[in-house]
Amino acid sequence: MGIYVNPGNTAFQEAVNSMVYVDKSALIFCTNRALNTKQKNMCISRPRRFGKSMAADMLCAYYSAGCDSRALFSGLAIASDQTFEVHLNRHSVIRLDMQRFLETTQDLETFISQVQCCVIAELAQVFPQCVPFPANNRLKTVLDDIFRQTGSRFVFIIDEWDHVFRVARESTEKQKEYLDFLRGLFKGADYVEFAYMTGILPIKKYGEHSAINMFDEYSMIDPKNLGTYFGFTTEEVLAGCQRYGANPQEIKQWYDGYLLNGISIYNPKSVADAWMWKRCKSYWTGTETYEALKIYMDLNFDGLKETIIEMLGNGRVSVDPTTFQNDMTTLKTRDDVLTLLVHLGYLAFDEVRDEVFIPNQEIAQEFLRSIKTGGWDGVISALKRSEELLKSTWALDGDTVAEGIAAIHNETASLLQYNNENSLSCTLLMAYYSAKAYYKAPLRELPAGKGFADIVYLPKQDVKRPALVVELKWNRSAISAINQIKERQYASWLQDYAGDVLLIGINYDSKKKVHSCVIEKVEKEM
Repeated sequence: MGIYVNPGNTAFQEAVNSMVYVDKSALIFCTNRALNTKQKNMCISRPRRFGKSMAADMLCAYYSAGCDSRALFSGLAIASDQTFEVHLNRHSVIRLDMQRFLETTQDLETFISQVQCCVIAELAQVFPQCVPFPANNRLKTVLDDIFRQTGSRFVFIIDEWDHVFRVARESTEKQKEYLDFLRGLFKGADYVEFAYMTGILPIKKYGEHSAINMFDEYSMIDPKNLGTYFGFTTEEVLAGCQRYGANPQEIKQWYDGYLLNGISIYNPKSVADAWMWKRCKSYWTGTETYEALKIYMDLNFDGLKETIIEMLGNGRVSVDPTTFQNDMTTLKTRDDVLTLLVHLGYLAFDEVRDEVFIPNQEIAQEFLRSIKTGGWDGVISALKRSEELLKSTWALDGDTVAEGIAAIHNETASLLQYNNENSLSCTLLMAYYSAKAYYKAPLRELPAGKGFADIVYLPKQDVKRPALVVELKWNRSAISAINQIKERQYASWLQDYAGDVLLIGINYDSKKKVHSCVIEKVEKEM
């Protein structure tokens, strides 16, 4: 048993022994079927705290010939698969954690040679019949030589593969040197039986092309068939809540919201912490500080701040993830920043609609922490007004609602380019920030009746509050907005809705710089 070659199963044993453990061994169904196929090279990217290292430890424990893991996997899902016995502890494994070799920028000059020297030293102990190895000390040459003499092939498990792109953000030379090393190690190599790399970022692109194109990528943008292994599923959370005595609705509000192939995924580490410590709160800040998020928010490409304010109001925004170059520095557009935030776990991505949004209360708190300092004048004050504004809406007090929206507009004037209905809608979403406690995510441009309602809020299940149908006008009148709702029968779309409906017309007069609001109640019987 070595550190890098044929490692043991201690790390995975600790995971299984922990107070909270959710069986994800079914991932091995997929990796077994990829062995010795054209799909044998897999790169899995997901955020911190989403179980990357645990999965890598599990695969090492299963494949490595350096340990006996039969008892460890007994009772887990993979044990019932027909391939379980075929591959259990029968493979030569090379396990690398790149963060171990590259802790600081001072290691940049030597880390690739250190990787090769450490692995070659252990290969000499495992394959003494092949010593002496070729003198050039290149790992790929040594592995070629071992394969030529013994026919031995290898399973590679590489954790934190992208760490160099975070340590050497500005050093494209070192990044390319590292990618050349990986390309030489894997491209066309007969000694590779299977390769599994995991990190936060997908493989670095130059232009439209991947630098290591022999790998199939599985990411928060495109998880392919591995979506259920990126976090906890709804079924796993419900079972865990019953086992650990937690409220599933509270867990959902705090940690759900990530969508992968249409599957609802929870942040696994945060859920596990909430189960263990019997408290729902943000566990995110233990590894990702709000300053890191703030750096990207403050770039403000293409109205990024306005976009974030819209998402804080529980809204969604369209995004094109294809221009992102899969690093943390080549950021040129708003979409690049939003896509990076998806990979970092700060945003969720709906691949059907190509939209991003803030997934849950835990992440919303991280955004709020980030905007409390500098450059976001008035946002916190505006959000604090939201609860009173919502109460005024329920009370049909249009004048107070108009005054509240005007105050929010004044407090955020430096952030929002207030010149059309779109910026008015952004202000409205911020004004109704507190609605997320009572309502589902707002529906924008909802097809209803004979046209499109601007914004519709539908109450959550078992919440007895009226639905809200909002029409916005610019240099018209609030009454004309109400009349449009009625004439085009927007509320008819809600005819099967069991509760009351409030029709809300809001206008902004740009000449007088005045907001107006009219609210009417449509009772269930109507």
